[in-house]
Amino acid sequence: MKLLLATATAALMALSIGSAFAADLAPLNSDTEKDRIDWSQVQAKFGAFPKLPEGTKAGAVSKTLTNEYWRSLGEGYTAFGAKVGVPVVYQAAQSEGDQLGQLTIAEGLVTQGYNVLLVSPQTDANLQPIMEQARAANVPVVNVNDAVIPQAEHYVGNVQRDNGVRVAKWFVKNRPNGGKVAIVEGQAGVYDAVQRTDGFNSTITEAGKFEVVASVPGNWDRQTSYDAATNILQQHPDLIGFYANNDGMALGIVEAVKAAGLQDKVAVFGT
Repeated sequence: MKLLLATATAALMALSIGSAFAADLAPLNSDTEKDRIDWSQVQAKFGAFPKLPEGTKAGAVSKTLTNEYWRSLGEGYTAFGAKVGVPVVYQAAQSEGDQLGQLTIAEGLVTQGYNVLLVSPQTDANLQPIMEQARAANVPVVNVNDAVIPQAEHYVGNVQRDNGVRVAKWFVKNRPNGGKVAIVEGQAGVYDAVQRTDGFNSTITEAGKFEVVASVPGNWDRQTSYDAATNILQQHPDLIGFYANNDGMALGIVEAVKAAGLQDKVAVFGT
C-alpha cells in the first residue's frame, strides 16, 4: 500500500508541476526516459506539494476494479487527495479488455470539468483520442503505470522491464540446475507486456541452463491463463516454472498447476 500511495502521490504531484516542466516525450518510452526521477526524490526536486486553487478536482480512470492492484491504487489516490484537499473520482472499465468502455469514462470526465486526468490505459492506443480532447480543454493528463500513451507528457509508474528481470533472477538463484520455463503474456503489443516479457526472456536465456518452451498470450485474463497453463503442462510435464505478466493471470496458472498436481515442483510468479 505504501508503494501505491507513493504512485498516487507522484501522479497528483504532476498536476502541481504542470506543463511548464513537460518535455516533448512523444513517442514516450517510460523505461528508458532520460529525465525520469524516482518518486522518493520528487519533493526534493520540486518542493512540497503546493496548495491548489479552490475547487480543483481530479478524475482517475483505471483498467478494472476486479484486480486488487487497481483497487489499491484507487485507495492511494483517495487518501492523498484527501490529504491535500483534492477530491478524486475513481472509475474503471468493466474488465481489462473493455477498451471502449474505458475511453467513454475518460471522455466523460473531461466534459464534466475535472481539472486533471489520471489514466491507466488498457492499451497503448485506446486512450489516445482523449489526449487531444483534454489538451483542448486545458486538462493535463497523467499516464499512470502499465500501458504507455505515446503522446503522454507525464508518466508515473515502475520500470516495466525490471518486473521480468527480477523474476528471472529468482529462477537463476533458486533453480541453479536450470530447466524448462514458460511465459504467459498480457495483451499482445501492449508496452508493459512487451517490456516485462523481454526482461524475463532475455535475462533467463542469458543465464544458460534454462529453456523458454512457451510464451503465449493470457490477455490479462485468469481463465485464459488457466487454459494456456493447462496446455503447456500437458506438453511439458517437466516444467519448473511460469512467469505471468500480472498477478491475476498468475492466479489462473496456480489453479492449473494445482489441478495437475505439480504445486510442489512448479514455481509461479506474476508481476
